[in-house]
Amino acid sequence: MALVSATEMIKKAYEGHYAVPQFNINNLEWIKAVLEGCEKAQSPVMLGVSEGAGKYMCGFKNVVDMVKNVHDTMGITVPVAIHLDHGTFEGAQKCIEVGFTSVMFDGSHYDFEENVEKSKQIIELAHSKGISVECEVGGIGGTEDGVTSNGELADPEECAKIAALGCDFLAAGIGNIHGVYPANWAGLNFDRLDEINKAVDGKPLVLHGGSGIPFDQVHKAITLGVSKVNVNTELQLVFAKATREYIEAGKDQEGKGFDPRKLLKPGCDAVVNQVIEMCKAFGSADKA
Repeated sequence: MALVSATEMIKKAYEGHYAVPQFNINNLEWIKAVLEGCEKAQSPVMLGVSEGAGKYMCGFKNVVDMVKNVHDTMGITVPVAIHLDHGTFEGAQKCIEVGFTSVMFDGSHYDFEENVEKSKQIIELAHSKGISVECEVGGIGGTEDGVTSNGELADPEECAKIAALGCDFLAAGIGNIHGVYPANWAGLNFDRLDEINKAVDGKPLVLHGGSGIPFDQVHKAITLGVSKVNVNTELQLVFAKATREYIEAGKDQEGKGFDPRKLLKPGCDAVVNQVIEMCKAFGSADKA
């Protein structure tokens, strides 16, 4: 199966009351691990690529080529979209040009009218090439790829205006944050989510900062229009834990240092298992 736009998978998730997972990828090993996990879970998936990760992987074109080659070599059968995460106006244009099948334009840091104008341009360009588009209203808390937000609550009227431009799904701040949630986190603001869901009138919504949100809150968010959940930190944590334990156990040294392929395997296996668990939790398993 070729890489696809996310439009159809998100529409099915919305109608089926589950959420498509977006797992961020950072290198070859993570591409393999996420695809393996989703194939085993038989879940559609969006591979999220931040601009920083794209730079680390030697550019957006190289990311597309890596994903396509790994996808085809592994014989992946579930629907897969490669998606720019929190993209700038210029970054979204570049990803559309080099073969991403979905892009997020995050104009939440602009004044609202500029967000509208830039979102409109990205939507028109992407849709002319069959590429799905995610837009954002209200900053997501925490830090993502160097951009920090306090996690403001999105304005339902502004959400309605951005949704009406024709984006395929919409990210809206509802008290969620990127990274590890603090002990005093107040939880998702479901009253605001309900208002936004009614205002956008059937537009699928996106929950950023999915790592660490209790599954009962994720499930409730899905009943209020959330059809995509983003996960990054949770995979980083399980990868780091498994890799650290492997090193501390003193395995695979043989006087020559670590074989990098063996060194990374425990972390990658942990990522595969975590991906499967989250696909089941989001209800996307067996939906491919």
